[in-house]
Amino acid sequence: MDVHVTRSHLRGTARAPPSKSYTHRALLAAGYSGGATVESPLVSADTRATARAVAAFGGSAAPAGSERGGDRPAEIPDDADALAVEGFGGRPGVPDDVIDCANSGTTMRLVTAAAALADGTSVLTGDGSLRSRPQGPLLDALGELGVRAESTRGNGQAPLVVSGPLSGGEVAIPGDVSSQYVTALLMAGAVIDEGVEVELTTDLKSAPYVDITLELLADFGVEATPVDAAGDPLDGAAGAAGFSVPGGQTYAPSGGTYAVPGDFSSISYLLGAGAVAAEPGETVRIEGARPSAQGDAAIVEVVEEMGAPVDWDREAGEIAVERADLSGVTVDVGDTPDLLPTIAALGAVADGDTRIENCEHVRYKETDRVSAMAEELGTLGAETTEESDVLTVHGSESDLAGATVDGRGDHRIVMALAVAALAAEGTTTIRGAEHVDVSFPGFFDAMADLGMDVEREGVIE
Repeated sequence: MDVHVTRSHLRGTARAPPSKSYTHRALLAAGYSGGATVESPLVSADTRATARAVAAFGGSAAPAGSERGGDRPAEIPDDADALAVEGFGGRPGVPDDVIDCANSGTTMRLVTAAAALADGTSVLTGDGSLRSRPQGPLLDALGELGVRAESTRGNGQAPLVVSGPLSGGEVAIPGDVSSQYVTALLMAGAVIDEGVEVELTTDLKSAPYVDITLELLADFGVEATPVDAAGDPLDGAAGAAGFSVPGGQTYAPSGGTYAVPGDFSSISYLLGAGAVAAEPGETVRIEGARPSAQGDAAIVEVVEEMGAPVDWDREAGEIAVERADLSGVTVDVGDTPDLLPTIAALGAVADGDTRIENCEHVRYKETDRVSAMAEELGTLGAETTEESDVLTVHGSESDLAGATVDGRGDHRIVMALAVAALAAEGTTTIRGAEHVDVSFPGFFDAMADLGMDVEREGVIE
């Protein structure tokens, strides 16, 4: 689907969708349990993939209160406000069919470790993009724990074949490719009799995403502890040399329910849009912004540093932002890779240079997001310099004008380009805009409600 965005002013209130990262983990954690209700989930293409995986292992996920019958899983509507998950009690069954993870890297990595617990063979695959993403370090780690875990093409990429069951013990894994490898091992290790001791062979990047996992595990009654090089416990994942997970644990959230918080990755687009396009004298207000372990909350500080007035009422979970003349900043995204597209879009509007550092791992997402943003912003008239681990956007040399850009099949690229389009002269056409359904299905509805001049499939909103 093509979307046409014309430069416009915004005002009003939008609500952030629930967190995709938390929803993935909550659905699988509920699957590991004997059953639980996940409240306020994000229902999207990616999280449906995780729900299907839970069903493949012998559990199920359906709207709370829905009637279920027969062998077919209940359809999960976009607006489901709670999902009742029947768990597999920490012992997944061998799937009857191949597990299709679609375009969801989180699903594949977390589910690969869950599949290793089954006493038999599971096969996991996904779409073309997912089949190009690295899984080798996780496969190697599972192999250390007694599992046959292989890429069918021998290149560390899906399709994957996993034959368990998993044994506990010590395992080493790099921390600088994907924090999801660590999350997968922690979640699966808790239900093994022996538990797991995870050693990081390189520094951990995206540590806040592991903090999300630790926070959620605690809410499900599961202990997992980051440790330093001497084996002493740490308060968080940052700087950890490894993790200790006792075995034989049971997943069981208090009261049988878990509530998903709002998503700061999605909030970044709303916040950025307000900073570049709020109507003079007006604000864009964002609801659903309660504090949590999400590292992407750093976008609030980034936007403030660039010069936009931001007021975050943490207790109410509401952010208000005004438009301002932005200035370039230097940002390290080692722990917040999903913010790169948003920051790059803001940099194209700002005066001076915006330097995004420590970003090589951002190349291994749904697409190479470093090159994608450099090239698509360039189509709009932005000047950029791309290095292996740094993206610099030269805002003072950029003059954004409407053009046709490609969302690269990547939800975050689409939404970031929409932010840039609000500041571009004329109309910008974004191809593949339907991919926002991965994490923010109502994105263009929310933007239209705020005042974005957007046309979709011939309908002017």
